[in-house]
Amino acid sequence: MRLFSKRLAKSVTPDMTVEVTESRGIRQLHLGTGAIQSAMRVNRPWDLELAYTRAMMGFLLFKPAPQEVLMIGLGGGSLAKFIRKHRPATHITAVEISPQVVAAARSHFELPGDDERLQVRIEDGAVYVPAHPQSADVILLDGFDAGNQVESLATTAFYAACRRALKPGGVLVVNLWGRDTSFAGYFSRLASVFEGHLAWLPVMHKTNVIVFGMRDEVYPRSWRNEELAALDRKWGLDFAAFARDLNWVQEVAPLMDG
Repeated sequence: MRLFSKRLAKSVTPDMTVEVTESRGIRQLHLGTGAIQSAMRVNRPWDLELAYTRAMMGFLLFKPAPQEVLMIGLGGGSLAKFIRKHRPATHITAVEISPQVVAAARSHFELPGDDERLQVRIEDGAVYVPAHPQSADVILLDGFDAGNQVESLATTAFYAACRRALKPGGVLVVNLWGRDTSFAGYFSRLASVFEGHLAWLPVMHKTNVIVFGMRDEVYPRSWRNEELAALDRKWGLDFAAFARDLNWVQEVAPLMDG
């Protein structure tokens, strides 16, 4: 058990250990290590507690009104709950390989049951995505297992399948661990598959790097203050900071620096 935290649940199988802890009003999901896979403030269960999840919502700069969102990797369901609260018209499909993770999200992180706006599928994202071309406006890819990137969700072939799974104007959003020794390889694969139509957002001194892959050609642009303020009001996030910190693939050198 982690110091100063209370264990609420633990499930162990040969494939995975899922643990839920709580400390000072914050509930956390762990997958076999001390790494935090998901977090929820108990008195604000629909908010995004972790900075990297807020940064993943930066896709709204490019796709402000998505109709179909596909999540690969559910975690505690923070992004699904947040999008569901702020844009009820969006249909969300979440693909999660572990039934234990789905059970934890529903029993301890207030993820609602399936309905006409949310479907959770217990499947392998590496199999699901290639079978669903042109099905999503946005794909949120957060594929980690015990703190490591899931290799089958980080191959050139899988990234290419993600691009094919996007509708015209769609965006792939990838959470990468900035200190991963394979980071440069993952980024290079994304740049190749998306033909350089990439932007990236550093989180907490590049602990996480959120990469946005555009299905279609998108040139570096700026946003009017009115556009950013409208997004702020609707979503309760700091889009001016996202726009300020956003980098394009032409500016990749700072990303590869230590």
